[in-house]
Amino acid sequence: MTRDNKAIYNEWLASVSDQKLKSELISMDDEAINAAFFSELEFGTGGLRGIMAAGTNKMNVYTVAKATRGLGKYILASLSDCKKVAIGYDSRNNSQDFAKLTASILADMGIKVYIWSELLPTPMLSYAVRALGCSIGVMLTASHNPAEYNGYKVYRADGCQITEEAAHDISDYIGNEPTFTESTHRSFDELMKNGQIEYISEDVYESFIEAVMKNSLFGRISRPQPSIIYTPLNGTGRRPVLDVLRRSGFEKVVTVAEQTLPDGNFPTCPYPNPERPEAMKLGLEYAKKTCADILLATDPDCDRVGVGARASDGSYKLLTGNEIGLLLLEFICERRLELGIMPKSAVVVKTVVTTDIAPKIAKAYGAYTADVLTGFKYIGEYIGRLEAEGRENDYIFGFEESCGYLTAGYVRDKDGVLAAMLISELTAYYLSKGKSLCDVLSDIYTKYGYCKSSQRSYTFEGPKGFTNMQNIMQKLRGGLTSIGGVRVEETLDFKDGIMGLPPSDVIKFLLDGSSTLVVRPSGTEPKLKVYLSATASDENEASVLTEALAKDIERYIL
Repeated sequence: MTRDNKAIYNEWLASVSDQKLKSELISMDDEAINAAFFSELEFGTGGLRGIMAAGTNKMNVYTVAKATRGLGKYILASLSDCKKVAIGYDSRNNSQDFAKLTASILADMGIKVYIWSELLPTPMLSYAVRALGCSIGVMLTASHNPAEYNGYKVYRADGCQITEEAAHDISDYIGNEPTFTESTHRSFDELMKNGQIEYISEDVYESFIEAVMKNSLFGRISRPQPSIIYTPLNGTGRRPVLDVLRRSGFEKVVTVAEQTLPDGNFPTCPYPNPERPEAMKLGLEYAKKTCADILLATDPDCDRVGVGARASDGSYKLLTGNEIGLLLLEFICERRLELGIMPKSAVVVKTVVTTDIAPKIAKAYGAYTADVLTGFKYIGEYIGRLEAEGRENDYIFGFEESCGYLTAGYVRDKDGVLAAMLISELTAYYLSKGKSLCDVLSDIYTKYGYCKSSQRSYTFEGPKGFTNMQNIMQKLRGGLTSIGGVRVEETLDFKDGIMGLPPSDVIKFLLDGSSTLVVRPSGTEPKLKVYLSATASDENEASVLTEALAKDIERYIL
């Protein structure tokens, strides 16, 4: 049945009481109406994510309320043995309001709600779900997306993001919910007074900090003391990251003043993604002024960490997510051996788009590397399987190229608080050996071979963009014999599920000379992503190869 965007728009125009959204609706022309109403906001394993605006495919109080009513009915129908939910939120505009709305609707449906009393990182929501014995967690965040975005991530009882099956079931419940309903829910304050909503205690915060610090591999720092610039990018990381660093003995920590306090407008970094140089620019200026050893930057929900490192000649290098992962992996393995705590059957977990050097490092230390689909939830699920087999202590590290890292199962999502501590520790550790992080990275490339990893993103907005992405993926599935003049040795199509992994819209090209190229649509943004891994004799040669691969694949994309 054809969707009547104008009819849906007229329903919204007649029903919306929020004056800001009402004004947006009144100002829409036909093109804007089609863009805002051509589809519903899709609910998947990453929950909801979209621009905050009026419309069925936008984040607003009506789409959040509809999703929450559907989630509540799913809990009552499928998880009735444990009707408890934990809720968190980040620094984005409307996050706290969306969180309180979610709490109020669920509590009014008879579900016990625990909510953080302040904005805190996503990994702390994952932790709270398990610590409080909840069946579901909800985090209001759009992670590292631009300021106009927000999102609604759902977690299951083990602290992982929900599975495909659960997402499908919840989506069905949401789809059966009307956008506008005459029934009203009781207020947040009333439900709090009645005990149906409860703030998460400070004890849970403290136990999270203790869980992070148990993963220390260098002990309390005395000497050397690395000098650290830290920026939470106006997000949630300030309190827990500074707490952990202070308690670990790091005394020389300076925060970027303009980016220290929460601010959903992100005035000095409108795209607050620590993978992007522009988000790191101000922090680097601080680092250069103070000759700091490292710059640490956590994204708004503090599950990712970006790093700038001072080289021996005084210059600074922004490390990629892959390079940070390689440094952490080398450090973790080296220290575990020194401390006598390396498991005999150690396991490293990475995503299929993450650097192919990682398995070489793991193998050198006797560890096995498991590949999973893109998304940290798959790393979390792998940890859960190890735990079910009684092998939870075999897991030593999991990471993805987009700056996500985790060394233990106390949470089941990437943790920027833990990563900030470990990166500070490895900086101190190698300083004690007279080496900068750039020196160590150079040693890794010398030992295991040089590989340049990079990513390109191509935006496809609206209904036409969605169709274009589908067509591009179909063209690529037609089979390529070479890319950038390099022969394609094998094409791995994950659409129907391979390598024991579930189906996913991902294509990986294995190229002659151990280079790879991966293409996939983003699960959270209207983008097609290309991951390039160029193996070469040195950085210059790898850069040339990267450009050749990117230019050639763009023939199919642009």
